[in-house]
Amino acid sequence: MTEETKTQNMRFALEGMSCTSCASNIEKKLNETNGIIKASINYATEKGQVEFNKKVLNKDKVIKIIKDLGYEVVSEADEKNEKITAKLKGMTCTACAGNIEKNLNGMEGIKSANVNFAVEKVTIEYDPNQVRLLDMKKKVDGLGYELVLEDSEDNNGIDEDEKKIKKSEKTMKISIALSSIIMGLMIIHMFVIPIPGYLPIISLLGFPIVFWTGWHVHVGSWKALKNKSPNMDVLVTLGSLPPYIIGLMGFFIPVQSFIEMATTIMSFHLVGKYLEVRAKGRASQAIKKLLQMGAKTAKIIVDGEEMEVPVKDLQTGDIMVIRPGEKVPTDGVVVDGNGLLDESMATGESMPVKRKKGDEVIGATINKQGLLKVKVTKVGKDTFLSQVIKMMEECQGSKVPIQEFADRITGYFVPAIIIITIGTFISFNIFPEFHLRIIEWGATFLPWVNPELSPLTLAFITSTAVLVISCPCALGLGTPTALMVGSGMGAEKGILIRNGEAIQTFKEVKTIAFDKTGTITKGKPEVTDLVMVDGIEEKDFLYYAGTIEKGSEHPLAHAIVEKTKNDKIKLGEVIDFNAVVGKGVVGTIDGESVLVGNRKLMKENKVSYERYENQLIRLEDEAKTAMLLAKGNQLLGIVAVADPIKEDSAQAIAMLESMGINTAMITGDNKRTAAAIGKKVGITHVISEVLPDGKVEEVERLQKQYGTVAMVGDGINDAPALKQSNVGIAIGTGTDIAIEAADVTLVRGELSGIISAIKLSRAIFRKIRENYFWAWIYNAVFIPVAVMGLLHPMIGAAAMAVSSLNVVYNSLRLKKKDIEPSFSR
Repeated sequence: MTEETKTQNMRFALEGMSCTSCASNIEKKLNETNGIIKASINYATEKGQVEFNKKVLNKDKVIKIIKDLGYEVVSEADEKNEKITAKLKGMTCTACAGNIEKNLNGMEGIKSANVNFAVEKVTIEYDPNQVRLLDMKKKVDGLGYELVLEDSEDNNGIDEDEKKIKKSEKTMKISIALSSIIMGLMIIHMFVIPIPGYLPIISLLGFPIVFWTGWHVHVGSWKALKNKSPNMDVLVTLGSLPPYIIGLMGFFIPVQSFIEMATTIMSFHLVGKYLEVRAKGRASQAIKKLLQMGAKTAKIIVDGEEMEVPVKDLQTGDIMVIRPGEKVPTDGVVVDGNGLLDESMATGESMPVKRKKGDEVIGATINKQGLLKVKVTKVGKDTFLSQVIKMMEECQGSKVPIQEFADRITGYFVPAIIIITIGTFISFNIFPEFHLRIIEWGATFLPWVNPELSPLTLAFITSTAVLVISCPCALGLGTPTALMVGSGMGAEKGILIRNGEAIQTFKEVKTIAFDKTGTITKGKPEVTDLVMVDGIEEKDFLYYAGTIEKGSEHPLAHAIVEKTKNDKIKLGEVIDFNAVVGKGVVGTIDGESVLVGNRKLMKENKVSYERYENQLIRLEDEAKTAMLLAKGNQLLGIVAVADPIKEDSAQAIAMLESMGINTAMITGDNKRTAAAIGKKVGITHVISEVLPDGKVEEVERLQKQYGTVAMVGDGINDAPALKQSNVGIAIGTGTDIAIEAADVTLVRGELSGIISAIKLSRAIFRKIRENYFWAWIYNAVFIPVAVMGLLHPMIGAAAMAVSSLNVVYNSLRLKKKDIEPSFSR
C-alpha cells in the first residue's frame, strides 16, 4: 500500500464552537491523536479538515474525539449517499404509501425510502453510483403514481448561515428587550423615585437573560473547563453569573445589586455574537454564490425523448439539451450545435465566447445564443464548479504561517486573563489606598468611575471589567475572515488560491519563471514556413512530415498534422515510432526510416543539414521553431512552426518587471528561438534546451540565485516544477495535473491574472496584518485600563463586541480593493 492510499481526508462542519479557543482546543486534541497526520479547524467558517492514517483510525473515531470534547460534527463533505425529498401524486390511502415504500426499498442502491402519506412526500437515501432518480421515477410511475423530481427539495440548499443568523437574532432581541426594561427601571429607581419590590422585579426579568438566552454560553464554559481549555465563554460566564448570584444575596443581606450589570454584560455579548455571525455570513458569500449558480434541473434525451431530471441524477454519457437563456447543467462537450456562452462565473471574462461541436463547456455557465446538445463528461464532485468550491474551502480552512503565532498566544490568552483578574481582585483588597487614588483621579474625567463605593465592591467591579473587556476572538478571526473574503474575490476574477500559505509566500516572490508553450504562447502552434530541398515536392514533403508526426502528442506535431488535413493530403502508416526526448521523433514509413527533429537528431543519424543552417537561423530569429525532416540519411527540408504569443504576455511581464520581480522563461526550444520569444515579451533571463525532467533543476537554480521563486505552467511536464517552486501557478486552460500541483490557478489562462493574483495576495496579507495590529492594540490598551479600575464592565462588554466586529468588517473592506492590472482597462 502506497503512502497516498494509507491516508484519508475528511471535511466536516462543526456546531458548538463559541470562540477561537474552542477551535484551537479541537485542533490541538486531534493533532495529538495517534494516526492523525494533520488537523485544521477554522472558527470563522465553522469547518474542519483532517488527514489521518486509515490503518490507525477511521472517520467514526475522529468524530468521537470531537464529540467527547463537547462539540457536534454536523455533516461530512465526502458522504457517499445522497438524500432527496420529493412529492408524490396519486395516493389515495396509506396502503398506496406502503406499496410505494415497499417497492422503492426493494431497489438496489436505495438505503431507505420513507413515504409520508399526510404530506404526500417521500424521503429517499440512496447511492447515486448504483441507482438513478430516473429509475426511481420509472418504478413509482409504473405502480400508477407519480414521483415529481423537479420539485424536489434540495437538502444541501438550506442556508445554514441564515439559520444561525435567525437563531442568534432571536436570542439577542429577547435579551435586549428584557435588559432595556431593567436599565429603565434602574434609572427610575436611582434618580427619580424608589420602586417598591425593585430587587424581585429585576431578578425575575434578569433570570431569562442569564439562564435562558445565555444558557449556551454557560454550557460552552462547562465544556471548556471540563477539557481544561478555558475559552471566551468562560470569561462571559464569570462576568455575568457571579454578579447575578451576588445580586440575589440582597434578599438576605444588605449588598449592592449587580443584576443590572450581569444582564447588560450578557446582552452586549449576544449583540456582539449576532453581529459577528451576520458579518461572517457576508464574508462567506462567495461560496454561497457559487453554490447558487448551479442549475437545479437538466433536460436529457432518453430513448429519443426529452426528459427533465434533477442535476444530481446526471451521469457521464448523458446527452443534455441546452436552449438559449438556460444554464449548462454540468461539465460536458458539445456534440451538436453552436452557442454563445457567458463564462464570466468561471473566468471573470465578461464577453461571451463561441462554443461549437467538440468544444468543452463548463457547468453553471449560461447559453446566450443557439441550441446545444452536450454530452456529460463530469458530474458531482468532479465538475469545475465543485472543484472551485473545494479549492476555496481548502484555502479558507488552511492557515497562513503568521497565524500559527497568533494561535499559540490565543491558547494562553484566557488562562492569563483569569490569572490577571484574580490578581486584580487580590490587589484591590491588599492595596486599597493605592487603587483608590487612581480611581479618584479617574473620576475627575470619567463619569462612570465612582470612588464612593466600598473597596470590596470596587474590587469586584474592576475584576469583572477585566474579564469582559478581554477579547481573544479578534486575534483568532484576523486570518480566516481575510482569507474568506479574499479567496471569494479571487474566484470572481478567475483566480483560485488553494492554500493560505501561498498568500504569504506570494508577497515575497523575487522571480517568476514561465513555461513557454501554452503559458506565454497560446499553445496552438501553426505551420508558418516550408523550406524544401531542390527536387522535393511539397505534397511528398507534407506526406512524410504528417505521417510521422501523427503518432506524436506534442503541440508542434498537431500543427503539422493540421496542415496536412487542410491541404487534403492522405497520410500513410508509421511503424516503429519512437519519440526521442528533447530531440524529435523517428519511425518507418513505407519501409523507409523517417525522422523529424532538431540538429542533434540529424547529427546522431548522420544527416547533413549544414547547407540550410542560415535558413534555420533566420527562422529561429523570427521566434519560430524550425524542425528538420529527413528520409533515411537524406534531408528533405525544414518545417517551421510558430506558436502565437498571447496578447497580454508582453504587458504582464513588463508590469512584473516594473514591480521589481525578475522574470525567466524555461523552455525546451533551441537558444535562438527561445531568445527571440524572450525578446518579444521582454524576458531577459531565458533558459533554453531544457529537457522535461530538467525543469525542476532549473527552478532549484533560480531559488539558489534569487530566493523565493514562483513557477507558471500548464502542462503535465510542468507539474514537478510547480511543486518545486515556492508558489506554483497553473494556467487554467491547461491540464488537470498541472492545476492539481499548483497553489494558484488562473482560470482565464491570461498572464495578466498573475498581476491580479499578486495584488490580491498582498491586499489579503495587508488586511491580516491590520487585523492583528488592531486586535493587539485593543487588548494592550484596554486590559491595563480595566485593571486600574477605570472601565465599567458594561462598557467593557460593549467594547469586547466591537473589537471582534472591527476585525471582521475590516476584512470585508477588502472587497473595495481594485486588483485588476492597469493595462487591461
